[in-house]
Amino acid sequence: MVRLRRGVVEGLGAARPGALELRVRLADGQLVQALAYAELTGEPRTGETVLVNTTALERGLGTGGLALVVALPDRTDDDLPAGPSGRPGHVVKARYTPLQTMVLGVDEQESPHHALLAEADDLAGMPVVVADLHSALPAIVVGVERERPGTRVAYVMTDGGALPAAFSTTVAVLRERGALACCLTVGQAYGGDLEAVTVHSALLAARLVVGADLVVVAQGPGNLGTGTRWGFSGVVAGEAVNAAVTLGGRAVASLRVSQADPRERHRGVSHHSRTAYGRVALVPADVPVPRLTGQIGELVSAQADALVEQSGGRLVRHDVKVDDLEPALRASPVTLRTMGRGYDDDPASFLAAAAAGRHAASLL
Repeated sequence: MVRLRRGVVEGLGAARPGALELRVRLADGQLVQALAYAELTGEPRTGETVLVNTTALERGLGTGGLALVVALPDRTDDDLPAGPSGRPGHVVKARYTPLQTMVLGVDEQESPHHALLAEADDLAGMPVVVADLHSALPAIVVGVERERPGTRVAYVMTDGGALPAAFSTTVAVLRERGALACCLTVGQAYGGDLEAVTVHSALLAARLVVGADLVVVAQGPGNLGTGTRWGFSGVVAGEAVNAAVTLGGRAVASLRVSQADPRERHRGVSHHSRTAYGRVALVPADVPVPRLTGQIGELVSAQADALVEQSGGRLVRHDVKVDDLEPALRASPVTLRTMGRGYDDDPASFLAAAAAGRHAASLL
């Protein structure tokens, strides 16, 4: 059940395109951090009453542990953002939820790019890096830039995690710094620079509309897992590999790796990667394997070999040098963090993602 509570805005925090952080005092006196998406609700002001969704906050979730502004109940119609009437676009995201929103899809009939995409069907060998976690994105970008400076990178955000692109500080910073040329949101995700219906149409738009040299596909912030073989949101990474190759792209499967995760199923190469790439992906793909030292290096190498063998040779292993990537990763404009761990806690995680970016860039 959705938990809605009233509160008063006591202060404004950091702002990024599409999102504003707030400090909200709830009716019971509790002070909480909240997030407002101005295009959905309007922009709250200090002292204003807000209606917030505290469902995830009260469960103590990590990525989703915020109060989310649902409405500004004291505002009149004149104070609220204009509705979609008269604006182009008929693609509805977060469909049939109380906060569904209407957007202009890059691939729909009212889009100026519709004619370009109507019969588009070929990525012409463009490298497509697929990753399980959103936290891999900045490290992949670092690897790309280290291998081939000036590469034009687009990001396709799927709907396995957060739906609003504005929730991601990573995307906001990478866009601001010019490290990402574009963010495209697909499925039920929304709020990217371009909206698309499917991963397929987003990949084609990345090449033909954005002019990207290389694309990264990963879910938004957050990751749903159940501790079962198939019950995790990253399983769709395998479907993204299928989409890339179906359209004539070069799929690069970024391994989810950890040397610090206490859960055995995620040590070395995570079972998420082994399932998504070994069982769900049905087409050829490159698997960049970072040249790590010590026990973690031996473990990852052995697991990568097993993954390639499991695929019957469909997956192709590529060993990638990573010993020079640490300074670049530490200098990333985005603070590297995955599952609550930073670079010093789990360097293998970020080195593996950077290796995928480096390998993809080497294909250009």
